[in-house]
Amino acid sequence: MNKQSYLAAAEQHCLHRGCKLTALRRHILELVLEYDGVVKAYQVLADLQRERGVAAPPTVYRALDFLVEQGLLHKVDALNGFVVCSHFECNHHGLILVCEQCGRVEEIDASQFLGALKEVTEAVGFESREQNLLLTGLCKACHA
Repeated sequence: MNKQSYLAAAEQHCLHRGCKLTALRRHILELVLEYDGVVKAYQVLADLQRERGVAAPPTVYRALDFLVEQGLLHKVDALNGFVVCSHFECNHHGLILVCEQCGRVEEIDASQFLGALKEVTEAVGFESREQNLLLTGLCKACHA
């Protein structure tokens, strides 16, 4: 999906969920879409400050949190950053694959597998929080 299609679909997704992709939130999402792979909040803040002059960190963090809540981004705690969700229209558990060589990030729906993992952990009385799983290694291009 190209950037404009993604933004239009994201706007409809938010409306369907009863919230609004404001101009600022949309702009933050556009900035994130400019990156391949993981983007850190400070990178988005720096981009916004370069464009607008003054931008406060809480503004960026609130917008990023909103985009995560709506399923448009995934927060990758292990990398202290965010990745774009390629299929936000469905409720899923993401498996984030990060290439250690080129930095390419791919997200796949791993609901079936992560659901089974959650069942196993619940069977021993462990209540895990909702999260995405991150795997690092080499992508197909770098492996070849």
